[in-house]
Amino acid sequence: MPNFLLELGTEELPASFVASSAQQWQRLVPATLAEESLTNDSINVYATPRRLAVLVKGLPVQQLDREEEVKGPPASSAFKDGKPTKAAEGFAKKQGVEIEALEVRATDKGDFVFVLKKIPGRMSADILTELVPQWINKLEGKRFMRWADGDLKFPRPIRSLVALLDDTVLPITLVSGSDTVKSDRISQGHRVLYTPPTPPLGKEGTSLPTPPLGKEGTSLPTPPLGKGGTGGVSIPQAEDYVECLRAACVEVDRTQRKNQIKAQVEAAATKQGGYAAITEELLEEVTDLVEWPNAVVGKFDDEFLILPPEVITTIIVTNQRYFPILKSPDFPELLPYFITISNGDPAKAAIIAAGNERVVRARLADGQFFYKADLVKPLEDYLPKLATVTFQEDLGTVRAKVDRLCKIASLITHQLQITDEQQAYIARAALLCKADLVTQMVYELPEMQGIMGQKYALASGEPEEVATAIFEHYLPKGAGDNLPQTLTGQVVAIADKLDTLVSIFGLGMLPTGSSDPFALRRAANAITNIIWAAQLPVNLHQLLAEVVAEFTATRPETPAELLAQLYEFFLQRIRTLLQEEKNVDYDLVNAVLGENDPEYTERALRDLLDALERALFLQQIRNNQTLDLIYETVNRSTRLAAQGDLDKVELEPKTAVKPELFQKSSEQAFYDAVVQLVPQTLLSKQTRNYQQLVDSLTEIAPTVSNFFDGPESVLVMDSDPEIKQNRLNLLGLLRNHARVLADFGAIVNRF
Repeated sequence: MPNFLLELGTEELPASFVASSAQQWQRLVPATLAEESLTNDSINVYATPRRLAVLVKGLPVQQLDREEEVKGPPASSAFKDGKPTKAAEGFAKKQGVEIEALEVRATDKGDFVFVLKKIPGRMSADILTELVPQWINKLEGKRFMRWADGDLKFPRPIRSLVALLDDTVLPITLVSGSDTVKSDRISQGHRVLYTPPTPPLGKEGTSLPTPPLGKEGTSLPTPPLGKGGTGGVSIPQAEDYVECLRAACVEVDRTQRKNQIKAQVEAAATKQGGYAAITEELLEEVTDLVEWPNAVVGKFDDEFLILPPEVITTIIVTNQRYFPILKSPDFPELLPYFITISNGDPAKAAIIAAGNERVVRARLADGQFFYKADLVKPLEDYLPKLATVTFQEDLGTVRAKVDRLCKIASLITHQLQITDEQQAYIARAALLCKADLVTQMVYELPEMQGIMGQKYALASGEPEEVATAIFEHYLPKGAGDNLPQTLTGQVVAIADKLDTLVSIFGLGMLPTGSSDPFALRRAANAITNIIWAAQLPVNLHQLLAEVVAEFTATRPETPAELLAQLYEFFLQRIRTLLQEEKNVDYDLVNAVLGENDPEYTERALRDLLDALERALFLQQIRNNQTLDLIYETVNRSTRLAAQGDLDKVELEPKTAVKPELFQKSSEQAFYDAVVQLVPQTLLSKQTRNYQQLVDSLTEIAPTVSNFFDGPESVLVMDSDPEIKQNRLNLLGLLRNHARVLADFGAIVNRF
């Protein structure tokens, strides 16, 4: 069975597009082949900075023949007196069959003409020739460009196209104005390392890989020399692709390339007596910057080690895409070395290292200068300069934002039972948390905000609690990032994010669809997660009202619906977090947060910890099937109680039900059970021990079932309005006791 190779050769692609395009083809290629009924044994996608390729093995030579039933005109118009009409003749001609092939069949809409067509399978080569341009044109990414004078768009100009079905070149042409790329079997080797016919010597005189043998042991042909010394690589057979390119010093297998980089970096770090600091993000990016990785070790002067490790790491990693070397895997102290993954000649490693060292030395020297200059004065002295930095055009300066978040932090501390010393720490951290934004170091390296604030605070003699909070108040910086661990950091982080939310919402700049330029969803998620993780008893409902009141006091034009919008926004985020991060079923989330239920909505925002506990507990009792024991009786009571008018918070039967109106013993038993339920419910509500409430509801479930369906069952909707209301109130009481845990009317029956 034939194999198919497609390679798209380009100028150097952005690293982000290399991985993205490979992922897109991994989805697109199998899907389109399946649509064409082209089965296969395997599909492998390869990607480097200069090429994107796919190798499909085990394709059929052609599609299987298939039968297709086509419905034609009504039989009444296709035949008259048993003879075919022009309608029948036209249908037969269109379908390419004789009149005799037409069949009349009965359908729901009467008799119709049908034909069973046999459609021969198309050749795979023809189908692939049509699919290749689709695969290329359907790739998506940022900053696509046009080149030459055509309309074809791609992140970088396309320079070559390999399209082989086994050893046959499929005729495919990409046209972009006067620039035309025609398919052939010639790929391109490494830009520096590969020049046929004789491979260059590697480091210390070792030979680089020699070209492999082709199919059945035959030597692969020597391709012509490409422009700029780049060697053309002739691919004799599609299945030879990986080995041919590997012999030309191009590792097209992205996973192999990534593993090689990781191994080389770790080995180089060990050789220097340290440990490589390898982050997944940097490893992924570097993988897509090279075609034949070679680790090169560089060194910087020991004097730069006086800089905070985070500064050195930021310069080496973020600015240069190099790997730092640590003294210990568990401690951030650095060795004066770094590792570059070169795409150049290993024999020139010393020259490459020297060039990299010059760049790093210059950047570290700048950092050292900024660091020393910033330390000349204490962190507090930078506060006045915040008045010169704009936070947002309509919201004023960063200094104004600091004043607002200080007030919000104070509102939060009033809700928490904390010491005067802790309140002082929070007030101080809130005041200083943005001061480092106007230091020279953070101006040059914005990624260092918060980090340098912590360093400068400690150098200025601020308490460690305050310094740590300055760093932590930016956390979490993204999904999966750490949360603040100190109370001071948690409060200042909430205050900062809450100020941004209220202020931006107050300007009417709400997130829409995927557009969220101020990361407001992330801010609301962070506030919620911080409260949950730190078990902070924050009344968010009250806090939002107070912050909105402060905001509107200075901006009378603020929309009246601002507070309602914020309430709804937080509920949406809480709902999403419970479902996606806490894995709580959607209906159980609805049962906790309420659907169009202001009382439940307010309750959730007043006590986020309680809302989380109730949601997790509901999921737990669903999973262990305890919920099944009470669901039917409580849910049925809840639905019927909705037809009454009993307040949803009333729990006391003696004020809501008249025993003298009872007509059956089941009513009295129900009433007695609810009387006994009251202290249990109140205790559960106070201690948040909801298992106790569920146990009590389970215990009275048979009594409620007897009320509905037992020998002494009653008709709730009695013709006597007073008896009817009395029974609805009885059911309403059970609903209200259950509502201490959840709104059972929102829970879906799953059994």
